[in-house]
Amino acid sequence: MAYTVAVVGASGNVGREILSILSERQFPVDRVHAVASSRSVGQEVSFGEDKILKIEDLAHFDFSSVDVALFSPGGAVSAKYAPIAAAAGAIVIDNTSHFRMDPDCPLVVPEVNADALLDWAKKDGRKNIIANPNCSTIQLVVALKPLHEAAGIRRVVASTYQSVSGAGKDAMDELFRQTRGVYVNEPVQPEHLTKEIAFNAIPHIDKFMDDGTTKEEWKMAVETKKILDPSIRLTATCVRVPVFISHAVAANVEFERPLSVEQARQVLSDQEGCVVVDYRQDEGYVTPKEAAGEDMVYVSRIREDITAENALAFWCVADNLRKGAALNAVQIAEKLIELEII
Repeated sequence: MAYTVAVVGASGNVGREILSILSERQFPVDRVHAVASSRSVGQEVSFGEDKILKIEDLAHFDFSSVDVALFSPGGAVSAKYAPIAAAAGAIVIDNTSHFRMDPDCPLVVPEVNADALLDWAKKDGRKNIIANPNCSTIQLVVALKPLHEAAGIRRVVASTYQSVSGAGKDAMDELFRQTRGVYVNEPVQPEHLTKEIAFNAIPHIDKFMDDGTTKEEWKMAVETKKILDPSIRLTATCVRVPVFISHAVAANVEFERPLSVEQARQVLSDQEGCVVVDYRQDEGYVTPKEAAGEDMVYVSRIREDITAENALAFWCVADNLRKGAALNAVQIAEKLIELEII
């Protein structure tokens, strides 16, 4: 069986990546619509190596013939149009943060909690909307799942090193311009990020909340609870770094029961979607640049944390545009087919 798919936000970084991944993974497509705002209408985007799609206007698009709508247009746009698409009969997989904490919308990483899709499918009068988690949350929970099953996670302290692509194409362009400007002695003026990003690190992603955390840090905590276990306590410091693609997370994890480094390596190696590259020597770890363009979550630097009882530390990296967004959304659609929900 083949499906009609709409990619909403097709002119953006994630939308283009979704189109690429649909083609790469040979998703059973009958027809694909590239959809975006009116300012992008008529632009052309690639689907596979030999197909060009013209962008259609979201404001006037008819979702009634669409089976799956993959949304990545920004939270405000999703808030307005995802319910319209869902009411027309499409199953919406939304990449924005708008529906993530909605109790009627499952928050899914297929390798971690695919069962949430089965529970959602059984609900009468369900919302036809599935939420894609935050990019850093996705890669972290892929690593945390087998550790939680093995020893029970009590607390996680996470520090993120997030690439500028997480803030969109404009932020990527800003990093490029600022880096060039430094070398040619031009004045650097932040436009899309709060401070200069070239040769710098900015401990501020999303808006500040009343308690001093940022919205990005809050997302990681509450999304991990919803996906894995509400009893897990997580605190995060989220930092934007001058890297174009891929996020990294350094995590310290405290467990209910002892878990050795060797046991952790084994369960992480067995985890779907996870690759352990952990050698205690030069180049014995994976960096964000090496993870760019890849589909897996890479875990390195696994070691005992001697400052707490039953604790380990590790480093994980993943391509935030792929596993952190577009790939995870497509994998959800694939899982819906596998589970015979669509």
